Amino acid sequence: MKKHVWRPLYVVLGVIALLLAARYFLVPSDFGVHGKNFTYGFHRAGNINEWQAVSIKYQGRESCNECHSENVATNSSSKHGPIQCENCHGPALNHPENPEKLTIDTSRDLCLRCHSYLPTPGSLRAGIKSIAPDTHNPGTPCIDCHNPHKPDLEEMQ
Repeated sequence: MKKHVWRPLYVVLGVIALLLAARYFLVPSDFGVHGKNFTYGFHRAGNINEWQAVSIKYQGRESCNECHSENVATNSSSKHGPIQCENCHGPALNHPENPEKLTIDTSRDLCLRCHSYLPTPGSLRAGIKSIAPDTHNPGTPCIDCHNPHKPDLEEMQ
């Protein structure tokens, strides 16, 4: 064969050799040891221990209910009932030890994530009461007039 045929073949073989060498050094030795237990066998055994060591950032409504049962009960029976407490109050990781008190976001932006008017017909948020933020008390925090734990009330009491 002529040289113009061998040169590209050597290049392809060199690239394959480089890829195999990179795979040998970069892929952990415990990759794929669980075989068919996981999708396509693409799982690393050491990953199980790594995930067990990860702290859970969001604790869930049950954790809030231990100390704040009155607020949880009030909120659960309102229109905001399906929303988890931490959606508004932030993650409760290590709460109440550190931080002792959660920082509460009282900005309009938090409320507008759900309550901003969407002109799209058939929107998934069609059942949520919405406002036009430019005309509905612009610059005023929503909690000045509305209690998020009792959203059925028109004004804060």
